Amino acid sequence: MINFSNTTAFNIPNKKELKKWLGSIIRQENYVEGELNFLFCDDDHLFQLNIEFLAHDTLTDILTFDYNISTQVFADICISIDRIKDNAADHQTAVLNELHRVMAHGVLHLCGYKDATAEEKKQMRKKEDEYLSLLEFSR
Repeated sequence: MINFSNTTAFNIPNKKELKKWLGSIIRQENYVEGELNFLFCDDDHLFQLNIEFLAHDTLTDILTFDYNISTQVFADICISIDRIKDNAADHQTAVLNELHRVMAHGVLHLCGYKDATAEEKKQMRKKEDEYLSLLEFSR
């Protein structure tokens, strides 16, 4: 089950389609959908979580709390809508496209992908692009 909640006024459109799309990423990566909770919040909220749980004194667009059991996906994913908007402007892309990329990014982490090295980042971006191309309403 995939759940969406937010602490901001930002409205996440196409929730039903997004849930299907995210579930398809999980299945295509040979994982099983357990419970995946997305929280859409602001910079302040995510910054506090970053300090409290990771001891990182920085802004970030996403925090993924992985509770997977073997290949069954269980997680809380927190996304800063403020960062999404800023990143979209920086990359000259639509806010929803950036949001969908970050959502896929979090799910890919849960499916075993890393992004610590240049090669891992390249692979992660390739997978993000692959899955974004399957999301018709993101373009």
